Amino acid sequence: MYSGKIKTFLDKNGIRLGDRIEAIKGATVIRGELMPKPDAGDAETVIVKLDNGYNIGIRFSSYSLRKIGDGKGDMSFPSIKLGEKKGLPNVSLIYTGGTIGSKIDYKTGGVYMLIKPEELLYEIPEISDIANISVRNLMSIASEDMSHIEWQAMAREAGKAVEEGARGVVITHGTDTMHYTAAALSFMLEGIGIPVVITGAQRSSDRGSSDAFMNLICSTALAAKSDIKGVGICMHSSSSDDRCSFVNGTRARKMHTSRRDAFRPINDTPVAYVSGKGDIEYNQKRANAAEEPKEFRIRSGFDDKVAIVKTYPNSDPGILDYYADRGYHGIIIEGTGLGHAPVSTGHEELSWMPNIIKAVERGIVVGMTSQCIYGRVHPNVYRNLRLLSKAGVIYCEDMTTETAYVKLGWLLGNYTKEETIAMLNRNMRGEIKERTNYDEFLI
Repeated sequence: MYSGKIKTFLDKNGIRLGDRIEAIKGATVIRGELMPKPDAGDAETVIVKLDNGYNIGIRFSSYSLRKIGDGKGDMSFPSIKLGEKKGLPNVSLIYTGGTIGSKIDYKTGGVYMLIKPEELLYEIPEISDIANISVRNLMSIASEDMSHIEWQAMAREAGKAVEEGARGVVITHGTDTMHYTAAALSFMLEGIGIPVVITGAQRSSDRGSSDAFMNLICSTALAAKSDIKGVGICMHSSSSDDRCSFVNGTRARKMHTSRRDAFRPINDTPVAYVSGKGDIEYNQKRANAAEEPKEFRIRSGFDDKVAIVKTYPNSDPGILDYYADRGYHGIIIEGTGLGHAPVSTGHEELSWMPNIIKAVERGIVVGMTSQCIYGRVHPNVYRNLRLLSKAGVIYCEDMTTETAYVKLGWLLGNYTKEETIAMLNRNMRGEIKERTNYDEFLI
């Protein structure tokens, strides 16, 4: 963002982003297009894209600037005109933003969200042979900026698609918190009888290595043709463009910051694989999820007074008091190993036990997960575990921390405290398995 002094100069001289400008300092003459100024860096530096494609920064106070040509103005990208073909299933595409819905505008050098979701489909003409797509432009937001309010909006929109007879639903989403949304919708869309496929991209749709188009093709094929009933994530299965995997929404976790196959099933296997041509291969090793209610309903209540806290050497148990004093109703502790927290430490001020007891006595529901990605917690193996369980800590079996957090907020938003305590470590949407198989660690 440019400084107020530069903005005033640009406005006074009718210079807009994208216009061609000339900068002169003595015998040095620089010509190019005025680009946006990133938030980082010196606000007194003007960014210019040269004719050779390179960007340079020049000190505003050291050059005289003038406009020499108008910019393009139109920042939109081509969009496809959606039609309808007889005999094809109807799929609702709910657009929420994220990397999958962004491109770099090479005229200005900035990253822009697509103006219309149809722009995303422009480079995937084959998708029109898979299903009749109706686009619902719900929001355009980065996933790290989402909250339970956006989850509720997505649940309502998916419910509308069900009412209108959609064969399946595809939700485009940013990847950073995609697994939180997948878990939330798994619980909120109770008894849904169609596939709800959440997808996104690790790399924007204009990059040669983008995963956006294959992910969309595979997700649409799953929504249009699969017999899956419920919510999951469909993304690349490997770093190659061979196939995508569909992972149960309560089992998925983002395991890499940038790889295209970042999403993996934790303590589970993928529900299905789908090729870039739309061929579906069901994974027979998948453990059956809990039986869904037969009648579809949206149960989207959510108590946002729930927190995740992490134990570690020298961790301060006073963090529990912090949340209790602010009226929180639930806390998920991410403990070590099988679900440990510092209990029998030789330093009284570092023991979590008094603070846990106090939190439970104040009516807070306390759940325990593990910092280990794979495996499960267990309240009976060691003495300290038994002490924590006796104090009222609920051990969340083999749930991921993210799913346990979402489930606790959802339970408290829809059920009584007593019901929540009884249901937190009970399987409802495939989030808990009776047994953990060691070979699933290798997937």
